[in-house]
Amino acid sequence: MNTWAEHHLPELTKLATEIWHHAELRYEEMQSMQAQQRVLRDAGFELTTGVAGIPTAFSAQVGSHGPVVALLGEYDALSGLSQRAGVAVPDPLHPGGNGHGCGHHLLGTAALGAVLVLRDYLQASGQPGIVRYYGCPAEEGGSGKTFMVREGVFDDVSFALTWHPATTNTLFPGRSLANIQCAFHFSGIAAHASAAPHLGRSALDAVELMNIGANYLREHLPPAAKLHYAVTNTGGTSPNVVQAEAEVLYLMRAVDDQATRAVFDRVQDVARGAALMTGTRLTLKFEKACSSFQANQALSEVVSRILGQVGAPTFDDADEVFAAQIQATLPPEAIQGDRQVLRSGKSSAVFARDVIPYSAEKAQELLPGSTDVADVSWVAPTAQFMAACYALGTQAHSWQQVAQGLEPAAFKGMLQAVKVLAGTAITVLEDPELLAQIREEHATRRAEVPYVSPIPADVLPPVNRTFEGQG
Repeated sequence: MNTWAEHHLPELTKLATEIWHHAELRYEEMQSMQAQQRVLRDAGFELTTGVAGIPTAFSAQVGSHGPVVALLGEYDALSGLSQRAGVAVPDPLHPGGNGHGCGHHLLGTAALGAVLVLRDYLQASGQPGIVRYYGCPAEEGGSGKTFMVREGVFDDVSFALTWHPATTNTLFPGRSLANIQCAFHFSGIAAHASAAPHLGRSALDAVELMNIGANYLREHLPPAAKLHYAVTNTGGTSPNVVQAEAEVLYLMRAVDDQATRAVFDRVQDVARGAALMTGTRLTLKFEKACSSFQANQALSEVVSRILGQVGAPTFDDADEVFAAQIQATLPPEAIQGDRQVLRSGKSSAVFARDVIPYSAEKAQELLPGSTDVADVSWVAPTAQFMAACYALGTQAHSWQQVAQGLEPAAFKGMLQAVKVLAGTAITVLEDPELLAQIREEHATRRAEVPYVSPIPADVLPPVNRTFEGQG
């Protein structure tokens, strides 16, 4: 397994580099998807395209019988984060363009590499098993997996694995925040702002009043709840026109679906109040949602054990030189925050060189962000981990992360992820009792709290429209 991964690292690096350069946004990842499909088709995988009615979602499978192992890959980028690789100052490759500020070019490529390892393993060992790679679009602001889960795409999966590029080597927190994203559109009446302002009804006023009300609401939300917003339509650029149309996009988070829905209800009340105060008409567009991640503990323990065996990436002096340049651009508290989570003295000043072991504390830790992997975790036993690809202190969704995306250090972390994903899958496939334990834990949890999709049935993936908002 390790030999295969190292031998094929140049091919995987080439694929990740190609996806990095495409840097496509949610539901537009056509070239990135096709690059992955080309590799999988050449490797003999059977492809299913247009999964769940999403043009940039697909699955690829080898094997005919046995447990279904799902490897989850992503390949979407972020808007406004274009940045030249290997440059430690802000320097957009395409001003105003997109960039891989969350490392999904590495994420999807490592998951794909792992299924290639598993294909060879099944052929060589005769071990029963079906290996399936899921090409999952729009994790950033689109909840692609949530739409896929709602359509039953993962219903026959025995267990699912994924990872995320990071600054440390550890298991993903046991829980994450659920979220809902909704656009609030206000329609008013245009008028001359000086000659006849009394005849106008300002939609922009409604947006501003809604934002003020939401800001006051923050004080009265549960501690983990969060509100984020972006004004996506100000109604034009002429100050002497009463703006007849305006829109604001809200992303609301809380500890679970029920709590998030309660926050959403209160934000809707604020929006209705703003519409009443301004004499405008409010229209809501529910865009997406995702649930709270629920890690499978038995599967997570296996991932942690394999992660410990594989170990941290081996960074060299050349890696450290550029990483130190990046660190010089970071807030000291960001670097110190990463160092505080490391639990041994092996880490250098710029890279995590150790593995943080799994613990009961980690199992209960709450990620302050969100992920649509969460919805997969409700329908199949799921675990995910993080591998160090970036200098300590590097923040996700930043130009610094994009700048490091094609560095040898990033690909070293990606290689470790291939080994951990494949090693975990092989360990579970070879131990039917372990798989039964993993699935029993999942079934028990789901019996206690059944899964209900957080996205209403009449909300479709916005495959013909992009929108803001992030994971």
